[in-house]
Amino acid sequence: MSQFHSLQVSAVNKLTPCSVAISFRIPESLQEAFSFKAGQYVTVRMHKDGKEVRRAYSIASMPGQKELTIGVKKVEGGSFSVYANEVLKAGDSLEVMAPEGRFVFEPRERAQDLVAFVAGSGITPLMSIIRTALKEHPDTRIVLVYGNQSKEETMFYAALQELKAKYTDRLTIHYLFSRSQEEEGSFGRIDRSIVNFITRNKHKDLDPDRFYLCGPLAMIETVAETLKENGVAEDRISHELFTEPQGGDPVTVGLEGVTHLEVTLDDMVHQLDMDQKSLILNAVLKAKIDAPYSCQGGVCSTCIARVTEGSAEMVKNQILTESEIAEGLILTCQAHPTSPMLKIDYDDV
Repeated sequence: MSQFHSLQVSAVNKLTPCSVAISFRIPESLQEAFSFKAGQYVTVRMHKDGKEVRRAYSIASMPGQKELTIGVKKVEGGSFSVYANEVLKAGDSLEVMAPEGRFVFEPRERAQDLVAFVAGSGITPLMSIIRTALKEHPDTRIVLVYGNQSKEETMFYAALQELKAKYTDRLTIHYLFSRSQEEEGSFGRIDRSIVNFITRNKHKDLDPDRFYLCGPLAMIETVAETLKENGVAEDRISHELFTEPQGGDPVTVGLEGVTHLEVTLDDMVHQLDMDQKSLILNAVLKAKIDAPYSCQGGVCSTCIARVTEGSAEMVKNQILTESEIAEGLILTCQAHPTSPMLKIDYDDV
């Protein structure tokens, strides 16, 4: 199920001192496999020091193009991000999994009003969403609130300015800089006051069809809470984390037994016994079962499976809705088995 394809890098373009845009050539034979919705991501795999490294990166390009582009911000000590920013070059090849993800733009026959609050590298999926939405309907309007430390550290700044010039009446961008005073934006961070200013004052004429939130957890929680306080229905808010939630693992308290785990993957059934203090995905991978995964931090949705018998409890969840959890879906990278027998199905999601 975790099928990777070798893609050739067509370009590595510097966006900021600490980030790059990586473009891949998609051969005709893989055009269907790599079709995607605006907002989705791909998983990149490499091997370093004898270990496999997987990382999920959002797609910045529009669907239907010959090339697929992702944005990668360098993280100190990061296995892939440092390599991508300092070593990777055009002509190299990388192993890439087909696009997936739920943080997407859904086209409609009518125009839509969209508002996005993003910080740092969280702009990457919005580049695809903004480009696609503006092209999709001539009357669609978008407001982007984009926070960074400085203009120099603002990913896709030049591309955003080009879009702003092209769609003057339909794309409004509010830049916020937390560590520098810039003519192009305001000083500060995305907080409750900014959300209220944008929605209740500056753009009170808009009745947004959807709000997109992308960035660190604290920012997402603040924006979402403020929007809900202002009467925005939860189903109009989409969010995607770009940093892993911090904290311990309280679920393991009281778990001492062994669970017999039955895993359905690619129409095959695998069986193993696992310690309930272990995470399901870790046990599955240890058993050499090629289950799908990427971030292993509860940020993406690659490792979702359905519980068909027994029970499991997640340590963290910022992806699945309450109704999806009620239907039995779990993030296997975050879930512990809590019953003697547990059956999960990766195919039925």
